[in-house]
Amino acid sequence: MISFSVTALVFGVVFLAELPDKTALAGLVLGTRYRASYVFAGVAAAFAVHVALAVAAGSVLTLLPQQIVHALTGVLFLGGAAMLLMKGDEGDEEIRKPENQSFWKVSGAGFMLILVAEFGDLTQIMTANLAARYDDPLSVGLGAVLALWAVAGLGIVGGKALMKRVPLTLITRVAAVLMVALGVWSLWEAVAG
Repeated sequence: MISFSVTALVFGVVFLAELPDKTALAGLVLGTRYRASYVFAGVAAAFAVHVALAVAAGSVLTLLPQQIVHALTGVLFLGGAAMLLMKGDEGDEEIRKPENQSFWKVSGAGFMLILVAEFGDLTQIMTANLAARYDDPLSVGLGAVLALWAVAGLGIVGGKALMKRVPLTLITRVAAVLMVALGVWSLWEAVAG
């Protein structure tokens, strides 16, 4: 039986915690370059895996070595920034062509980015703690996955809307700078931690 109150509580907590996180940025970046439904499929699958792991593991996830997680996240963001900058100036026509965006390539990229970048993240640990506290894995899992999907969807849709008003080159450069900053910050956390 699903508890609506537990699901709603978990949704609110996880949504607010994840909204300013790197997920919205990752969704925004991927959403500007690829078909939104493909990006969302990969991101949603990765979040489903994260929530399943968090709920299954309970509070054990808090024991993961954060330095390794921060180092991997830093490298991923720096690699993503490098890929964005190396792409060069592509026309909007080429980016929007569905034939240049296979489902498996785009959804796989979204899946891998979120799977690695969000592993051991605050919301995953929070979900594990909530699952342990309420002893209601189904309600906690449902609330957490819906919140994460909502944040990802907002980022992806925001990326598409932004692209209609701002040149893609500018969006790409700003996203690359933000990804470099997040990458450096994550690597600093790995070294300092």
